[in-house]
Amino acid sequence: MAATATLSGKFQISIPKAIRDEQHWVAGQEFVFVPKATGVLLIPVPKLGELAGIAKGANPADFRDQQDRY
Repeated sequence: MAATATLSGKFQISIPKAIRDEQHWVAGQEFVFVPKATGVLLIPVPKLGELAGIAKGANPADFRDQQDRY
């Protein structure tokens, strides 16, 4: 069964504990809200150290710039 939450009068939502534990989310963590159709994606913002090596093996010579776009 899907976890649910209710928007409070102060426009706050508590994320259910089962979801927090499963995703390893902690208090003070920053999130971004991405509108999608009739809903919203809630995505944690990674810390700088978590991004190290994310582009390993990328070819810097094969990129597009604004001149390549219409």
